[in-house]
Amino acid sequence: MKKIIVIGAGYAGLFAAKRLEKHYRKDEQVHITLIDRNSYSTMLTELHEVAAGRVDEESIKMDLSDIFARRKIDVVLDNIQTVDFKKRVVKGEAGNYDYDYLIIASGCKPTFFGAKGSEKAFQLWSYQDAVDLKEQILNCFRKACSTPSEEERRKLLTFNVVGSGFTGVEMAGELGEYKDELCAKFDIPLDEVTINILDVLPRILPAYPDVLQTKAENKLSQLGVTLLMGAPVTEIGDDYLVAGDKKVPGYTTIWAAGVEGSELLDNTKDVKQEGRGRYVTNEFLQMEGHPEVYVAGDNIFYIPEGEERPVPQMVENAEQSGHVTADNVIASIDGGSQEVYKPTFNGSMVCIGGRYGVAQVKLLGKERNLSGFMAMFIKHVANVLYFIRVLGLHKVYSYAKNEFFIIRKNRSFLGGHFSNRKNAPTVFLVPLRIFLGIMWLSGGIAKLPGILKDWRNVTAFPNRAMRYALSSGAATNTGDATSAATGAMDAATAATGAADAVTAATGAAEGGGEALTGFAGFAQWLADTFEVRATNAAPTIPFLDGMMNWVYETFMWSGDTGFTTTAAIFQVGMTLSEIAVGGMFILGLFTPLAAVMAFMMSIMIWMSGWSYVSIFFYGLAGLACLMAGNAFGLDYYVLPWLDKKLRTWSLTKKWYLFFK
Repeated sequence: MKKIIVIGAGYAGLFAAKRLEKHYRKDEQVHITLIDRNSYSTMLTELHEVAAGRVDEESIKMDLSDIFARRKIDVVLDNIQTVDFKKRVVKGEAGNYDYDYLIIASGCKPTFFGAKGSEKAFQLWSYQDAVDLKEQILNCFRKACSTPSEEERRKLLTFNVVGSGFTGVEMAGELGEYKDELCAKFDIPLDEVTINILDVLPRILPAYPDVLQTKAENKLSQLGVTLLMGAPVTEIGDDYLVAGDKKVPGYTTIWAAGVEGSELLDNTKDVKQEGRGRYVTNEFLQMEGHPEVYVAGDNIFYIPEGEERPVPQMVENAEQSGHVTADNVIASIDGGSQEVYKPTFNGSMVCIGGRYGVAQVKLLGKERNLSGFMAMFIKHVANVLYFIRVLGLHKVYSYAKNEFFIIRKNRSFLGGHFSNRKNAPTVFLVPLRIFLGIMWLSGGIAKLPGILKDWRNVTAFPNRAMRYALSSGAATNTGDATSAATGAMDAATAATGAADAVTAATGAAEGGGEALTGFAGFAQWLADTFEVRATNAAPTIPFLDGMMNWVYETFMWSGDTGFTTTAAIFQVGMTLSEIAVGGMFILGLFTPLAAVMAFMMSIMIWMSGWSYVSIFFYGLAGLACLMAGNAFGLDYYVLPWLDKKLRTWSLTKKWYLFFK
């Protein structure tokens, strides 16, 4: 039995543990243990969003029981104190754990560079730090609105962020947005709130080029953030801090000025360390002097070949090193060559509030500077890709919900357009949902008798039926082709009674023999020019039309026998789907599924050549009713019940097919 222990459930630890578990899932001779002081993993790059009230607290947590559900790995809750490398024993508060192979991914902690009173500063390095800071900010505003002394009130409303790197700039930017909301809530003038960034460096974001630094500084200025640069913070008091020779008042000091090795590294001084508490490793990420011990993430001190500095303490380094350490442990056990660590960094992104960001990324082989919408877009894409690999659909749904659909004061780079906080309640969509259900259901039922009579009699694809009746020789002229497709045309016409009414009305208007003027004339011109009348055939895209012709020729039509069995099965499936979607809309049962099905079916019907412009209404209106089943529908009762059940089923837990 080979025992592998992974210390730490951060970015590096999670990737290492998941990779090991996947490889040894069916090997009973390998036992994997993941140890962390918390029962959850924290999205450390999003802590500022919780601290400044942009997202809910739970949005940055991922429970380890969910991540490793139905997987062959033991998750142990313990605070590791030290490691006896000679005896190969990990020592924690709750017990000791022996190992054959060890991966250390215990992360870092803030470093205060000798500043006095550091214990009085708020940190931003854990879930609890974010929660505590959020409460501190709220309490300061609560007290300020009932404090008569202007001096005391200004101390309460001064927030000093120490550090001008990624974390400090993101925290100050979030506060700059959050203050507007809090001032309105507590009836406090905006000019009484002060947000400072303090650093010994001359400019913020020292890793970025001048152009991005300038853009970030301009955005912070717009948000009311003051930069106090060029002086080190040497002391932190209860209601002040000292930066250089200046005393800056304020009850809230947020420290974001750097990191050093975790407490574990403090307690393992018998191994070589460099660079503020990082383990020295070789090119395989093995600890110097202990080849059975691998180091991942922020704990690595390794200078790759051709580089001058050690690998940076960034998320990309954590993810890649987690993979490499796992692969090298596997090579050690199974036999094979060790993989040299050659990290590649694709860039970094910094958010300055929820609406703006700056980024330096590699795109198309070239390093590019981005700002605004594109920087934020890339940041969210990177997060979604990470969540897909760690917690699948479950976390992607949770992330999208918190970042885009349940946002506060439009604090998103998409604004408030996707948020349901200001939009009308879903109850107003109930009539549309029921109407759509009736239309889909009636359309399916209208086709059902013909299918029950002869399911092989295909009446779909009327346009293509006429075309191929001519091209295949089944008809010698257009009249014969029309006869061959009469059944299809009749079915299409029967399904568009409302559209015929529009045609009749249009004909009546045109039959008057007089030109329409004014708004009526403009509306008529629009209808004639852009073919928006419901009875007009839906326009096709040449590329998609050509693709559908190929599908039709390959699967649906035979020059010898006409429509194939595949075409008949497709028609039966579409008919039953229309009935099912109609029923789900009417009952309000599994409405999200019905909405997606309606949208997809409308696209399929449009591409089949059997559709009028009105088909777009059925598809798009279906999406509008995505969540309409939660009001006066069975979803109101069924979905909460199903949510509880999904979290207990083995299959859904294993594949993360559940929501919270």
